[in-house]
Amino acid sequence: MIKVIAPAKINLFLDILGKLDNGFHSLFMVMQSVDLYDEITVSKGECGISLTCSDARLPRDKGNIAYKAAKEFFEATGIEPNAVISIEKNIPVEAGLAGGSADAAAVIVGLNELYGTGLSKQKMCDIGLKVGSDVPFCIKGGTCVAQNTGEVLSRVKHLKDCFIVLAKPEKGVSTAAAFAAADKAYIYHPDNLKMLEACSKGDFEGICKHAGNVFEQVIEVVERVEIKEIMRLNGSLLYQMSGSGPTVFGIFDSKEKAEGCAAELREKFDSVFVTKPVKHGAKIIKCDE
Repeated sequence: MIKVIAPAKINLFLDILGKLDNGFHSLFMVMQSVDLYDEITVSKGECGISLTCSDARLPRDKGNIAYKAAKEFFEATGIEPNAVISIEKNIPVEAGLAGGSADAAAVIVGLNELYGTGLSKQKMCDIGLKVGSDVPFCIKGGTCVAQNTGEVLSRVKHLKDCFIVLAKPEKGVSTAAAFAAADKAYIYHPDNLKMLEACSKGDFEGICKHAGNVFEQVIEVVERVEIKEIMRLNGSLLYQMSGSGPTVFGIFDSKEKAEGCAAELREKFDSVFVTKPVKHGAKIIKCDE
């Protein structure tokens, strides 16, 4: 049995550069892993793939991205499918935090260890890309620039130690609907070159200054203004929506400010977390023979 922790991600920067001929979108993103984890266990069963999940709203068959990841792993390695997968959800769903992609990444990493296939991280990322654009990053983790459909990943200097408050309104956002809305809108593009320069230098103030997410221009999240105002008043250095939303994150330079902000947000919202940046993606924490 292999147990893997799967960190959530936030988007410090997200720009849509255009739509590709295959229907996908070319993106420029800066992604950051945070220490809010789903826990995934994988083990061998009798035959086939079976999946259980602590969140009853999520499918337990091929409709679940983690199930698809297992299927792709077995097809890529030529191993007869045999896996029992259990997912303990802590990352909210439809939140812009890559919870599903994180689970898929953890399944690939876990099966690689369980079957001793010795796949390189790049090979695991190649498998992951077949089921989701964020999966390669969720395998690699840390602080990365992600380009095109998410398959081009470049490490940049790790985000300095800080505290990141996540606040998710009750209603989720469909990623597909978000991209469809972006396709119809005129978008103001933030300066990705200045953001890249700040990231390459590890310039924390520059990152906060040049951060941006174009989905904020096309996705209406009624609570976003209120959440941002609470974060601002509590001393947040950056407050921004992650991914296609609706989660808003705020970056703080002290635990006290972050905890104070979280306490105020919890008076109005159920899903509020105080996190820190981490330098890893899906990570094995237990391995039993």
